Amino acid sequence: MHTTVRRTWAAPLALVAVTGSAFLTAPPAQAAHTPCPRVTIGSGWYGDNRARLQELIDHYGSCRPHRPGRAKPVAVFDWDNTVVKNDVGDATMFWLLRNGRIRQPAAGDWSTTSRHLTPAATKVLADACADLARPGAPLPTGTPAGAACADEINAVYGTAATRTGAPAFAGWDRRTTEPSYAWLPQLMQGWTAREIRGFAAAARTENLAAPVGTTQRVGTTTTATGWVRYYDQQTDLIKGLRKAGFDVWISSASPQPVVEVWARSAGIGADHVIGIRNTTTNGGTFTAHLQGCGTTEDGADTMITYIDGKRCWINKEVFGVRGAAAEQVQPAARRQVFAAGDSDTDISFLRDATVLRLVVNRNKNELMCRAYDNGDGRWIVNPMFIEPKKRRTDPYPCATTGYVDHDGTKAPVLRADGSVVPDQADSVYEGSVGPRERCDPRRGRSGRCR
Repeated sequence: MHTTVRRTWAAPLALVAVTGSAFLTAPPAQAAHTPCPRVTIGSGWYGDNRARLQELIDHYGSCRPHRPGRAKPVAVFDWDNTVVKNDVGDATMFWLLRNGRIRQPAAGDWSTTSRHLTPAATKVLADACADLARPGAPLPTGTPAGAACADEINAVYGTAATRTGAPAFAGWDRRTTEPSYAWLPQLMQGWTAREIRGFAAAARTENLAAPVGTTQRVGTTTTATGWVRYYDQQTDLIKGLRKAGFDVWISSASPQPVVEVWARSAGIGADHVIGIRNTTTNGGTFTAHLQGCGTTEDGADTMITYIDGKRCWINKEVFGVRGAAAEQVQPAARRQVFAAGDSDTDISFLRDATVLRLVVNRNKNELMCRAYDNGDGRWIVNPMFIEPKKRRTDPYPCATTGYVDHDGTKAPVLRADGSVVPDQADSVYEGSVGPRERCDPRRGRSGRCR
């Protein structure tokens, strides 16, 4: 769903690099101003991360003398596994399959749902689903009769392969899209944004109510994750940033209306959510095609909010950059001061952040290579707040295969100056040794300091 959003940008920066920090030098004395309460960060963070985040707010919050009259500083968060534990797109897909809300494609031709589907995937989907519903009608994937169809759809979505192991997608740019991620909103064709928000709300209710560790059955054999939780630390941070005068955005590779539903509880309105967006008919019904960004036209379906695509969409929606320029790194004055993510899909917009970059460690190669290399002192790493991962025993392969190029070729991770990032050891993980703040036991399981 396309929304018109207000454009804001970060003020020009005069950064200094010091050990463990990279903030503005103290501003010159200015006229007296009306004091306001200091916004403070809540507990539950690893090491000195809380202090670093507090320093960010103290330097850029609206109570600072150098803040009045300037545009709001921008902060951008990924959503899945950054603000919440688990994936709201997955939660919605499983709900759609269990409740029979995916429609038979036009003429029963599954290639119309994604230009990247292979002939093998198109055939198995047609064979499993052809006799279940007429084109345009919902498939009964939540019934015994539709279980085989649900199995094939879920296999293609979850593993990018058919149940027999044949590749399900081909021919995509690994730095601008992920066809299995894009396929979820494409399978929402025939519904309106309002209807999809209703489906997402139902899935949200189920997943928040389910105990941690719950699984669910989709189709006949697939046991899928059946729970989601907000990270208290991240929702507190978002609310604190907004209270301090930051312009806070969400950039996610889940469908736009789905993230809108979930983000509302974190205080983020739909006009500050950037998810995968469908094109629509004149009546507002979703098509199987997606909105484009930069040089990618609507309906080309080759750039979503994924790696370099996230950069493009943030430049477009947050900073008002249009055309080919949206795909490029912008001057510091037109970039976010803070960014948070958990995956290689977040690399580009994290690197664009000018002051501080928060990484939730899920052992993703390129992301952890860059975060641990930390050449400019602006990266901070935190274990997952719920069920954090144990230490990766082997180093991240930064110097050999940590980077995935546009065509899928693996290569070394390079710094901005072209030098190779050496392999990095995992050092921030469950049970890692290091300074940790005292935990607040009132916060429960999600508040453990890890």
